[in-house]
Amino acid sequence: MTPRSVPIVDRVTDAFFALDTDFRFTYVNDRAETLLKRSRDDLIGRVMWDEFPQTVETQFPDGFHRAMDEQVPVSFEIYHAQLETWFEAQAYPGEDGLSVYMRDVTERKRQETTIAQHAAVVEAVHDGIVTLDRDRRIVTVNAAIEEFLGVDRDDLVGEHVEIVPELASIADEDAIEIGRAITDVDIGTAGRRQVEVPFTDADGTDRMGDFRFVPIEDDTATVAVVVRDVTDQHEYERIAASLHEITRWLLESDDPDEICAIAVHAGSDLLDLPISGVWLLEQEHGYLEPVAGTAGAHDEFGGLPRFHPNEGLVWEVFESGSVERFDDLGAVDGLYNPETPIRSEIIAPIGTRGVIMTGSLKADQFDETDVELVSTLAENTRAALDRADREQVLRERTDELERQTERLEGVANVLSNDLKRQLQAVADELKTDSSSVDRGSESDDGVEASSVDSNATATNSDGDGPESTAGASGDVETVAETTDESGSGSDEWEFPLESETEVDEHEVSASDGDLEAGTVWGSDEDATGDVPEAEATGGGTGTDHEEWEFPLSDDSVEATLDRAERLIDDVREFARNASSVRTRSRIRLDRVIEEAASASRLEASTVFVERAATLRADPDRLIYLLETAFDDIAARTADDDLTVRVGLTGIDDPDAPRGFYIEDDAADAPPTATDRLLDPTTEYQTAIDGLGLTLVRAIAEAHDWQLSIETAERNGTRIVVDGVMTLEARA
Repeated sequence: MTPRSVPIVDRVTDAFFALDTDFRFTYVNDRAETLLKRSRDDLIGRVMWDEFPQTVETQFPDGFHRAMDEQVPVSFEIYHAQLETWFEAQAYPGEDGLSVYMRDVTERKRQETTIAQHAAVVEAVHDGIVTLDRDRRIVTVNAAIEEFLGVDRDDLVGEHVEIVPELASIADEDAIEIGRAITDVDIGTAGRRQVEVPFTDADGTDRMGDFRFVPIEDDTATVAVVVRDVTDQHEYERIAASLHEITRWLLESDDPDEICAIAVHAGSDLLDLPISGVWLLEQEHGYLEPVAGTAGAHDEFGGLPRFHPNEGLVWEVFESGSVERFDDLGAVDGLYNPETPIRSEIIAPIGTRGVIMTGSLKADQFDETDVELVSTLAENTRAALDRADREQVLRERTDELERQTERLEGVANVLSNDLKRQLQAVADELKTDSSSVDRGSESDDGVEASSVDSNATATNSDGDGPESTAGASGDVETVAETTDESGSGSDEWEFPLESETEVDEHEVSASDGDLEAGTVWGSDEDATGDVPEAEATGGGTGTDHEEWEFPLSDDSVEATLDRAERLIDDVREFARNASSVRTRSRIRLDRVIEEAASASRLEASTVFVERAATLRADPDRLIYLLETAFDDIAARTADDDLTVRVGLTGIDDPDAPRGFYIEDDAADAPPTATDRLLDPTTEYQTAIDGLGLTLVRAIAEAHDWQLSIETAERNGTRIVVDGVMTLEARA
């Protein structure tokens, strides 16, 4: 170090010191004194390793020895722990030793560390990041961009940004929008921009990208583009919109089969569930019946199976009430069909109504999102089915109210016509008999009047007092007798239906006169205390009154009362809501037929049961149904040679509905079947007295059966009750 050079190095802002070939200090500037915390006088002539032994374990010895031995400049960075400072050391060899410069690079190291950390974050994130310079050329890309495009970053850096839309198959109009966004951010028109653009990844899969453009401050780059794959988010939004649309369709339907069909087919088309099906619980038989399936399900299986209790995973999930996901059916026990091609599936209960199932021919095809999706679809289907049931109940109640209104009108007609007809028959008989009695009474009065006139004439001709007294007494007796004949019955008996059988004014007047005479003269004894001659001899109307009988015969009265009683029973049965039944039980059809025939108007020997069977029904209501049908047959025939056969339908023919029929060979048949045939009416004059087949139909419909009337093969009538699903033939 020459004296001429000392002023120059003292003015250098970096720390500087000089070492000889033995590594002794020969010069130390002011900045080096501050850095080393030693004065120049203390260090000149001393060996560096002795004064600063802690540097022996650093890069200084290796670097200085290499520069001295090889006579080449060396540079390295070292961290001073006590000063918490980074230094860049540069050693330049010379003939007399080394010239060493120490520069504080702590700030630069901090920036480099920050940049390195940011770069690590950029590499770690799943979002793709591209930085561009002002010429729109790519400065940097991260690993996510390499993965999206399937291109190495070395093939991208330095290329114009237009290469990205080309590699990602981005549409031209979307590429133009990306270019506008970059320009707006670069020139400061917009602080940031965001554009959603569909693109195709390296695997050829269509995806949706969220492109965000932000300005950056860098030596070369001015704009950063962050690309986020939002395909799953868009799919979720699409599914949510599809579920909303499906739910709307479900709630617009009121038919359970249609609701299930919407669930599986809409799920297949909108939710990408190609192999799906719905099973609903068959309440009466207790199994899960397939009601809807996708085309994919039918193509794979040729139809969906029926699941009975404890059969397969479907029944297990239905009983548990919790949705289940099976990732690999090959590792699951208890399969309904161990040979099934389905490898993974999701089964979700539809409340207590049934289940919905979706499957895949590959294992591990479903995740929690799919489970949530199928669960939501199942819950929406349950809500739609519940709503359909409520609507059905409301419609049925409305229809029932309308039917009840019609029935009440019909019952009113029956009560006003049928009862009036029966009572009119009684009134007519009473009127006829009363007329006969009146005519007989008039004849007797004529005879007695002649007698009185005769006595009066005899008395006047003789002019004898005693004879006149005797004549007067005879007149009194005669009047008393006449009063007994016509007045005593009137005094004790009243006509039952005044409005129906009124006597004429003349008869009423005569009756009133007789009543007055009876009141003055009528007595058990005359004024002298003697018994009148008519009563003493047993003649006169007193005897007629004692022997008078009710004008109708016992048989006709009994029949009329029976008809009235039957009508009252029918009305009571109809009024207690014939459209409902109590608890059903399994009963033998042949036994209830025998009991009904015995209680009906038919001779029990005329009813033949062709085949024994059992069914579930309300026993009392079924017996009343049969009894009423038998009574209807009895009312339509006067022939003692009658045969009634009861047989089964749909037992040997699986395509025909199950039920039973009542066939007769009665001479009269009901009118042609129409929708209102079985409504209460008085137009069908050959029907039994009362409601008749109206009750038969009402009780059948209360059991969810159907009633129809056909012409039998032998010109008789066949009453058919079908839809009896529980009917089973007995061996």
